[in-house]
Amino acid sequence: MTDSSEPQPLASRRQIFSWTLFDFGNTAFSVIIVTVIFPRYFIGHVAGGQRWLWGLAVSLSMLLAALLAPPLGAVADFSRNRKRFLLLFTVASVVCTALLFFVTEGMILAAIVLFVIANIGFEGGIVFYDSFLPGLTTRKNYGRVSGYGFAMGYLGSLAILLLVNSFLPGADDPAYLGAVRTTFVIAAAFFMIFSIPLFLAVPEPPLAGPAPSSLLRAGMQRAAGTFKSLFVERQHPSLARFLIAFFLYNDGILTVIAFAAIFAQQVLAMSDSEIIGFFAVVQTSAVVGSVLFGVITDKIGPKKTITITLLLWIAIVIGAFFVQDATQFYLVALAAGVATGSSQSSSRSLMALLTPKNREAEFFGFYDGLCGKASAVIGPLLFGIIADLTGERIAALAIGVFFIAGVLLLQGVVAPVQGPASPQPTKP
Repeated sequence: MTDSSEPQPLASRRQIFSWTLFDFGNTAFSVIIVTVIFPRYFIGHVAGGQRWLWGLAVSLSMLLAALLAPPLGAVADFSRNRKRFLLLFTVASVVCTALLFFVTEGMILAAIVLFVIANIGFEGGIVFYDSFLPGLTTRKNYGRVSGYGFAMGYLGSLAILLLVNSFLPGADDPAYLGAVRTTFVIAAAFFMIFSIPLFLAVPEPPLAGPAPSSLLRAGMQRAAGTFKSLFVERQHPSLARFLIAFFLYNDGILTVIAFAAIFAQQVLAMSDSEIIGFFAVVQTSAVVGSVLFGVITDKIGPKKTITITLLLWIAIVIGAFFVQDATQFYLVALAAGVATGSSQSSSRSLMALLTPKNREAEFFGFYDGLCGKASAVIGPLLFGIIADLTGERIAALAIGVFFIAGVLLLQGVVAPVQGPASPQPTKP
């Protein structure tokens, strides 16, 4: 008789490929709206140069996404209707991203509201997207398949950057601002088109049992119970410790992503084409990092892999403090791309290994929401304030504290051995 406690490798290559295409599409939002184009447009042409307002917008969107993610993850787990929730968040992100086209100088409130809703849609959808991973492959291949997903995401980022760079004129061109706003529509269309295969090809997990009468109430109760079991009763001590470590080091990663283009423009006076080229380097090296470290994760385990990448992140923020020209910044970009792809991919693999069976959406809600998105409430706002007061170099160096704390906490995590019989470490 087949052991039902272990997901069987029933997903076809087409289904896994369709799952990764969602990563390919949604990173158009991440790279254009969160990282490269919209932050500089918002600060320079909407908010009058106030960097702390961009940090506030990012932090607010992440806080709301964090509050929504755990109960919605539990609701999705109860109903086994993850596609419906993923579709809802995807549509919200796509529509509000396209509407950013109409935001012009001085429309600070409209810009923040649309960005917050769009980012909630993007970040909230990842909760449901990630929860499909355990049903696509066996435990021993989590790292490999997770790496494929992140690699496709970085390929999507590279594709959208090349597309945008092909028609974006110079900053002194009269059509420049109109072209910049058009990139928001392109990002929305890119996201929408490449999300479709997942909804058509990837099946819903089978219903585990009868649904409760009120899914929302049941989801909130289960989320509260999850928090209690993790951080009060400490039934899963290694998982709880990992989530705290992830909270800290992911804060650093998300802050770097949110302010990297602004750093390049303010500190090194890089042009649009140079910044796009810079992020193309980041995305290319991130593809390599995702695939390479996905394989390494399956060989040495995700905990050791994450430790290596966090040490690399510490070196990166130190390098950013001392960087003097674009060439040096490109070298930092190569390392940052590898570190981004490998740390995120291996973190998702470790989370999948530590998560109790049949509670994937619920626990990934805490991973992506409470301990992932909520971490970005602190870093971006802190960076924006420090940058306005002292400049980007000191702000970048300050982010290293999050990586140091994360790597120290991670060492106390007892990681299960990858394989079909991997036990979940629990507290008696």
